Amino acid sequence: MDKFSLLVGNDINNISPGISWSDLLTNIKTKYHVTALENGQKPFPMLYEEIFLNAIKIQHLNEKELKTYISESVSQINQNEIHQLIRALPTKNIITTNYEFSLEGSTSKKNTSLIRETTYSVFRRHETTDKTFWHIHGDCDSPSSINLGYEHYCGQLQKMRDYVVNGTNYTSDTVFKAALIKRLKQKKDLQLQSWIDLFFTQDIHILGLSLDFVEIDLWWLLTYRARNKFYRKSDFIQNQLFYYTTKKWHQIAVDKMQLLKANDVEIIVIDESDKTKYYKKILKEISKRYQLPSNK
Repeated sequence: MDKFSLLVGNDINNISPGISWSDLLTNIKTKYHVTALENGQKPFPMLYEEIFLNAIKIQHLNEKELKTYISESVSQINQNEIHQLIRALPTKNIITTNYEFSLEGSTSKKNTSLIRETTYSVFRRHETTDKTFWHIHGDCDSPSSINLGYEHYCGQLQKMRDYVVNGTNYTSDTVFKAALIKRLKQKKDLQLQSWIDLFFTQDIHILGLSLDFVEIDLWWLLTYRARNKFYRKSDFIQNQLFYYTTKKWHQIAVDKMQLLKANDVEIIVIDESDKTKYYKKILKEISKRYQLPSNK
């Protein structure tokens, strides 16, 4: 079994020239005639709901049309050197909040999810020759799965909590019915089925992800894991979680750093302002930890 997995966020895409989320928001507002809406301090999932609700008042809008437009826009993101270096790491599983397939690169991919999820992403995975990619917030091949609004986040969390705490009710015989936490305690039926399993069984290295507080699915998972480890004294949780950040953001986001520490996440500060060099240093740090050949 692999010793570690990665959780990769959108910031690695910012190295590549192309459309930013700010640009995309502006384009969406223009396309759907809601340019008067202010971004302000609105959490993105709520801003998305505001854009959508105002747009459907002006003209009837199928949400799939909006998400298809978004998926087509982000699909234009080009892969860069960091995507290639991540693929070169000897780890089987790469978890990502990104919708596009830059991490997979040009390699052919196959959807091997145990359940064909149209909206949520508990089992959503794509496999290449030697890697499994888990798109936990949806993917561009399935626009309805793209997780943007508050309603979608809450639905995703509901599915996650059922899988971990209550057990599943899928008709498929390939998915374990017992809750993950029960199976972990009993050391039974531990074959990898969902990306969520990895948060309890492997070291997770989190990079390129701001972990905004609105990402209630991930914050719930971190909190639930920490509660089981420290409050319920679950000794089967032996893995480690690591969060990489710059020196600048470590100083600015003190509140977030404190929350991560409380939730059993070790923070690793990388003192580098150049984005490409920053991610190379992260990958070198990971390689050093597991005594892997270092990427140049």
